[in-house]
Amino acid sequence: MSDTNQPGSDPLALSDGSQSADAGVLIEAIDGRDAEASREWLDKADAADAVHALAGLSDAQRAVLLELVPSDVAADVVAMLPEPQAIDAMEEIDASKAAEILEEMPSDERADVIKAMDEDDAEAILTALDADTAESIRSLAAYEEGSAGAIMLTEYLAFSETLTVRDVLADLEQNAERYGDYNIQYTYVIDASGVLRGVLPLRNLLLARRSTALSEVMIARPISVRDTLGIDDLRTIFDEYAFMGLPVVDEQGRLLGVVQRVDLQIADAEEADNLYRQSQGIVGGEELRSMPLLLRSRRRLAWLSANIVLNIIAASMIALQQDTLEAVIALAVFLPIISDMSGCSGNQSVAVTMRELTLGILRPKDAMRVLVKEGLLGLLNGCALGLLIGGVAYLWKGNIYLSGVVGVSLALNTMIAVCFGGLIPLLLKKLKADPALASGPILTTITDMCGFFIVLSIASTMVSRLA
Repeated sequence: MSDTNQPGSDPLALSDGSQSADAGVLIEAIDGRDAEASREWLDKADAADAVHALAGLSDAQRAVLLELVPSDVAADVVAMLPEPQAIDAMEEIDASKAAEILEEMPSDERADVIKAMDEDDAEAILTALDADTAESIRSLAAYEEGSAGAIMLTEYLAFSETLTVRDVLADLEQNAERYGDYNIQYTYVIDASGVLRGVLPLRNLLLARRSTALSEVMIARPISVRDTLGIDDLRTIFDEYAFMGLPVVDEQGRLLGVVQRVDLQIADAEEADNLYRQSQGIVGGEELRSMPLLLRSRRRLAWLSANIVLNIIAASMIALQQDTLEAVIALAVFLPIISDMSGCSGNQSVAVTMRELTLGILRPKDAMRVLVKEGLLGLLNGCALGLLIGGVAYLWKGNIYLSGVVGVSLALNTMIAVCFGGLIPLLLKKLKADPALASGPILTTITDMCGFFIVLSIASTMVSRLA
C-alpha cells in the first residue's frame, strides 16, 4: 500500500504542497460503507478531481455513494456526473432516497432527470415525492425540448401587488434560509390570479418607504416570454436585452417560472455538443467508455455500415473509368486530393447551414438564396484551389493537359460540393430527417462520386496527351 494511505498521512497531500484527491480513498470509503469518509472526500476534492473519480467508479459504487451521503451532497454528485451515469445510479438506488435527492436539485434539473429515466423507475420516484413537487416535475417534463418551459426554474420570488414593502421585507427575513437556495436575480409582482404585473428590483424595495404598496414601486408591464417560446426566439430576446433572467408566463399571463441567461447558454452548449457527436457518427445519445461494449459497438456500426454502402457507390465511379486510370497512373495521385479538398469545402457549407438552422435565421424555403450565395462562393474558391492544384501538377509532371484536368476538376467539384453542402441540411430538415447525422455521409458520397466522375471523364477525352 502506498504511503498516502498509511495511518497519519494526508491522502490529499502532494509533495509540492498542493491538494489532489486520491480516488482510491473514495473507493475504500464506499466499499467500507463509510458515509463520513465519503462525505469528507467529496468536501475536500476539487471539482476536476471529483468528476474524474466519480466517472471512474462502477455503477454499483456510484449507487452506494448516493445512498451513503446526505441528500444535498448526493444531489451535487448527480450534478457532477455525465447524464448516463447519473441516471443509471439514480435508477439503482431506493426510490425514496432518489426522491430525497431530487428535492435538493433545481426544478429544471429534476425534470431532466425524470425525462431521461426508465418510465417505471421515474414513476416510482414521483410517487415517493409529495403531490405538489411531483406535479411540478411532471409539468416541466411535459414541455417540448427546445422551449422556454423546458429550461425554466420554478424557484422564484413572487408577491401579491396588494402587499407593502414592509410585508415583503418581513417575508424575506422570515424565510431567509429557504430563499438562500434560490438563484434570485429579480422579484416579481402578481395579482390574485397569479398574472404577472411587474418586476420589483431589490434596490427599489430597499429604498422605498415601508408602507408603500408594491404596485407603486414595481416596474410595470415587464418583458416576459411564453412557456412555449422556442430557444431560437428566446436567444434573440436575450441578445437584445441585457437581462440575467426573464419571467415565463402561460397563455393567460400567469407567472410560471424564470428562464436564466446561463441556462440558455447551457442549452446552447448541449445542443452544439449533440450536433457535433451526431456529425461524427455517434448516434443514440451520449456515449461514454464506461458504457457496455456491445451497446457502443451497435450504435457506431449503425452509422458506419451505412457509410460502407455509400462509399461503394462512390468507388463505382472509378470502376467505370478503370481503363483511363490505368493509362494515366498520375491521376491516381490527384483523385484523393480532389475528393478531400472538395469534401472540406462542402463541410464548411454544411456547418454554416447547420448553424443558421440552429439560430432560426434559415429555413428550408430559403434554399434558392442558399444556392446562389454558396454557388458564387464555390466558384471563387474552386477557381483559386483549381489554379493551385493545377500548378502543382504542372510542376510535378510538366504536362499542361494533366494540369488542366486536375485544376478544372477540383474547381468544378468544389462548386458542386459547396452548393450541395449548403442545401443538404435544408432538404433533410424539410423531410424531417436529422441534418446533423445524415448531412456528412451524403455530402461525402456526392463529392466522391462527382469528383471521380469529373476527373476520369475529362481525362478519358485526352488520354494520349496526359501520358
